[in-house]
Amino acid sequence: MFLPRLRLIGLIIIFTLTASFAQAMSPSRKLGTVSFPTSGTGQAQKHFLRGVAALHSFWFTEALAAFQRSTEADPHFAMGYWGIAMAHNHPLWEEQDAESAQAALAKIPKNAELTQREQDYIHAVRLLYGDGKKRDVKKPMRDKAYSKAMEKIYSTYPDDLEAACFYSLSLLGLARNAENKLPLQVESGAIALEIFQRSPDHPCAAHYAIHALDTPDLARLALPSAKRFAKIAPASAHAQHMPAHIFVQLGMWQEAATSNKNGWTTSVDWVARKNLPKSERGYHSLQWLHYTTLQQGLLQESAAVFAIQQKDMREGIQSKSNLRAGKYYPRMLAAAILETEQWQKAGQLTPPEGWSPKSYARAETNFVRGFAAAMQGNKGAAKKHLAELKTIREKGFRKNFFKRPENLQVWELEIQVAMKLQQRDYDAAIHLAKQATLIEEKLPAPSGPPRILKPTYELLGEVYLQAGKPIQAQEQFAISLGRHRNRLRSMVGAARAARASGDKSTAKETYERLLSQLKNVDPGFPELAEAKEYLNDF
Repeated sequence: MFLPRLRLIGLIIIFTLTASFAQAMSPSRKLGTVSFPTSGTGQAQKHFLRGVAALHSFWFTEALAAFQRSTEADPHFAMGYWGIAMAHNHPLWEEQDAESAQAALAKIPKNAELTQREQDYIHAVRLLYGDGKKRDVKKPMRDKAYSKAMEKIYSTYPDDLEAACFYSLSLLGLARNAENKLPLQVESGAIALEIFQRSPDHPCAAHYAIHALDTPDLARLALPSAKRFAKIAPASAHAQHMPAHIFVQLGMWQEAATSNKNGWTTSVDWVARKNLPKSERGYHSLQWLHYTTLQQGLLQESAAVFAIQQKDMREGIQSKSNLRAGKYYPRMLAAAILETEQWQKAGQLTPPEGWSPKSYARAETNFVRGFAAAMQGNKGAAKKHLAELKTIREKGFRKNFFKRPENLQVWELEIQVAMKLQQRDYDAAIHLAKQATLIEEKLPAPSGPPRILKPTYELLGEVYLQAGKPIQAQEQFAISLGRHRNRLRSMVGAARAARASGDKSTAKETYERLLSQLKNVDPGFPELAEAKEYLNDF
């Protein structure tokens, strides 16, 4: 039986990193262990369980196919249609195909003999999509109604792991647009951790814990889940990628790189096996892999990853296919330049001919090119990209959890900071950089490669360092490293600031950490030589 909710929340505080990983997973369990009793039997129930397991790994295409197979095996199987409807809801991406879901629910036989529990689940999903006169209810209200219904099922059936799972996920969905996200994340995470303790092979337990606790302050609580999830659902590319969320939060770069390599290769294998278009490949994992290699100074490997992205992007443009590779081009371009400070490459890394980026992608590209131009003293180019950024922000674009006008405001300020730095107007640069930090503080907590492509506290630290204020710089780099653990550029800045301020012990400790992080670094990496030179004096 699940703990009372107040005690659940307390789990976040007292949870120990001692979850057992001893249970072996048989090769047949490709998506984890799910127990969901229904009125269905035989093949219908078998396909249904696979659908639920795939659903918990956000493998929506596989879930939909499995649920459809369950209703083909038994056209009167009501919960199969429930599953089809659920596969059309992607709560963390704020996507919902209500029309298709309602069409599936309409196929539930009116005379179906259902348990009260099954009726409760079907009632909840009807609230999620709207039913009859309620179809015009706006999505946020439907999401809240669904979450309330799942809370009731969760309370009514305390031993039902699935009720706990879907209630936990519903809270994560509500958190997306909540003004105060933390209480919802904490409650969701506590429920997921409780499931994880009871059933360490359940895909939702590890998965939703990772999502709920994906913040700098809470990430360590999800480390056992992160270490387990890929083993629970080896067939799912998303399950291979997801542990990287926690590994990145904790600055565990090798582990994060491995997760994303596995996420990428699993997606490529699946696409090849199913003869699907390349647009279905896991470019999200590829982008994260690119970033994590850069954090280790693996420039050749990062370049090879970028080359894959560019090749697929070029092929997609030439074939006029809807290839998602282009979506990640600006962020990978930004990382290739900002993480190495090779400003001259901004002009060399041009997109393939025919690329027509959407407004937010144009904004990302204009930022990195504008910032690089400013750092090179090219005032004209910097002002041009700055003006384009402002136009995109004022004109508007499709806003969501990640794409916000505040991001563009920060980028505009950061280009101005770089311009002031080149003019050696340090007071103005500091003022502008401080403004940028205030805006970033109001944005969602960092998750994965920085959405603010150049973290503001890192930039402020660099400004203070150039202004000859190393103590103030140390303070800012410390804040940056609290938000982005073991981030390479912040660590380099922290070491230099400590060195400049005469704090030899901190400088030594930071350079040693840097060397450890760069243990497999490409030869000639400048920061490696810098660290070794300093430590040789001890």
